Amino acid sequence: MKTFEEKWTAWLDGELSGKELVEFEASLPDKAAAEAEKHGAHKLGALLKEQLGAHALSNEDFFSHQLRERIVRENGPSREPSLEASTWWTVRRLFLTGVASLALFVICAVVVIRDKNPGEQSQYLTQILNARVDPAVSPNATISMFETKEDKVTVLWVEGLQSLPADYAAK
Repeated sequence: MKTFEEKWTAWLDGELSGKELVEFEASLPDKAAAEAEKHGAHKLGALLKEQLGAHALSNEDFFSHQLRERIVRENGPSREPSLEASTWWTVRRLFLTGVASLALFVICAVVVIRDKNPGEQSQYLTQILNARVDPAVSPNATISMFETKEDKVTVLWVEGLQSLPADYAAK
């Protein structure tokens, strides 16, 4: 059984006949409006055919078209080219590129790690020489001294002192 839309389209195209045509026209709520819409659809169709008509093919184009149609018929339905054949980045190339990248990373990491001697002292490492607090001067004070031998620098870190004891005077 056809739906109303299928019957409507067949009626517009003039494909309904006999009993089916009579039943469909009887089911229309406003036959005059439907006839006007049918007339408008036919006018639109004629206008589109006039404006969008197919251009005439030259002999070469017609011959090429015939060849293409024959090739399609002989080879069966046209299939989309596979993703692997149409792109440069096939799965195999992606895999090989990933492996090469990882190998390059490992080589660079080994070179960088071997270049640094793990027994050397870092230039940022310091040594705490002594930490002494005089409880009479300040009970909550902390004194720390840091020294780096490479840069020949000594840093005196003092927290919470009210006054600096005489034996810590700068020389």
